[in-house]
Amino acid sequence: MNPAKAYLGILARIFREKGLQTVVFSPGSRNAPLIRAFTAIPGLRILSVPDERSAAFFALGIALRTGRPTAIACTSGSAALNYAPAVAEAYYQHLPLLVLTADRPAEWIDQGDGQAIRQENLYANYIKKYFLYPQHVIGEDDVQYIMRLANEAFEESLLPEPGPVHINFPFTEPLYDFSPDLTTPVRIIRTTGKLPAPTATEVEELAHIWQESSKKMILTGQIPAGHAPESPLDVLAEDPSVILLTETTSNLHLESSIPGIDKVVGTVTEEEAELFAPDLLITVGGHIVSKMIKRFLRDHPPREHWHISPSGSRIDTFRSLTRTIKGNPEIFLQALAEVANVKHGKSEYALRWYERDRCSETRHAAFLKNVPFSDLKAFDIIFRGLPEESTLHLSNSTPVRYSQLYRMPKRFHFHCNRGVSGIDGCLSTAAGAALDAEEDTFLLTGDIAFFYDRNGLWHEHLSNKLKIILINNGGGGIFRFIEGPDTTGRLDLFETPHRLTARHVAALHDIPYLEANDEKTLSENLGTISTMPGPVILEVFTPREENGRILREYFGRLREG
Repeated sequence: MNPAKAYLGILARIFREKGLQTVVFSPGSRNAPLIRAFTAIPGLRILSVPDERSAAFFALGIALRTGRPTAIACTSGSAALNYAPAVAEAYYQHLPLLVLTADRPAEWIDQGDGQAIRQENLYANYIKKYFLYPQHVIGEDDVQYIMRLANEAFEESLLPEPGPVHINFPFTEPLYDFSPDLTTPVRIIRTTGKLPAPTATEVEELAHIWQESSKKMILTGQIPAGHAPESPLDVLAEDPSVILLTETTSNLHLESSIPGIDKVVGTVTEEEAELFAPDLLITVGGHIVSKMIKRFLRDHPPREHWHISPSGSRIDTFRSLTRTIKGNPEIFLQALAEVANVKHGKSEYALRWYERDRCSETRHAAFLKNVPFSDLKAFDIIFRGLPEESTLHLSNSTPVRYSQLYRMPKRFHFHCNRGVSGIDGCLSTAAGAALDAEEDTFLLTGDIAFFYDRNGLWHEHLSNKLKIILINNGGGGIFRFIEGPDTTGRLDLFETPHRLTARHVAALHDIPYLEANDEKTLSENLGTISTMPGPVILEVFTPREENGRILREYFGRLREG
């Protein structure tokens, strides 16, 4: 019996005691020792998803929903390569994944053996740390190393910011000749302490800069639902020199904020840009979706830009970063609010933004009132028709951009894979997040993202709460309104035109299917899908060639007057 395989039981038990709840396997033989070890641990939920790319995104969705590390485990070779897109997304979105890859023994790599590739540090650029499980266990030192490895890998996936950790397991044959060690006492090593809080001196220094600035902008990127620092932001936004710009994925619901950034920024002319540009910019959260605000702030950089990050990451999105504030965003903003807002300065900065927002919102409503059925109209109907407090997963690339144009009529919880912003895995991520959901979980997806990830439906773990709303505009609609592709004369190479529908995909997986072609059928079916048991697909057909024209006309109307 191979002791190294037996001691997998120690690693699995430590993971379980530290809080691991779910392991998502993909079928294979080389990972048989991992299957045997983890299935022997009481209380672990073991799932099987055949496609490794889908499996990894499915686990990412679980980690996103729970905030706890989720493990994925696969066989060797290209199976491990198929994890890469989700590993990269987890890295840039700060989600805790334990990536467990079975491997051939080192002596067989590059020797013409099947499924034997160079797997050591395979995801080097997209993980927090890499570990190599010992191929041979010789004595007590190796056993203690396995314990330290398991503890460190789990802790590293969570602190100071979450992210993926990779453990590679070179297994010799035979693969089934052991029983997991379930008796050796295990050591649990925990990390205590909190993120550093700013000192009083540091807060005073920054508060002085704050009070000297007459045009202050707080811009929030992606923040998980329930983690947005609403209270201190609401206090800071009382200052008339402060404007708070929020994106859909910020999950902030404040009356003091401007949620439709593009609707306002898109109307600012070069002649008046200086009036809207900040001299102090504070950014909180992850990636920013709006290309308009990125361009605006790069063209008109603030004098000071502070980015708040638990890990102290130096995110210089606007090429104006002057200070990284390492710590908990809510704690820092609360400390700043207590000092900086003692006396509000005189400024018309916020008023200027609010007035432009009001004008844009009026023109937005007038345009939508008369616009024909299209992507723009469909999303308006969808956001008005979905139940309050629903969880909405937005696929890349078109749905998340359209969502930026609406002042949401209800409180929703938004998610989107904006770490890497790829279309791969949007369906699988939503399916994983819906697994334990109590509320309806809607995936709002474009057609290309849906068909690209349709293997996300190929498993037995689809939740009854998963509802898929598919906007089918015949292929890659975003390329009809971003600058460039329509000038090449080969739009077909950007757009992915097609005649596919989801009807047969739904039938293949025995999922109820509805379709809508106009306002009436869309409104009716929106009222139906929440009442239907089990997962369901609602496919909404919109005119491909009209969508781009309508959106360009929309922004033209916003700029009128």
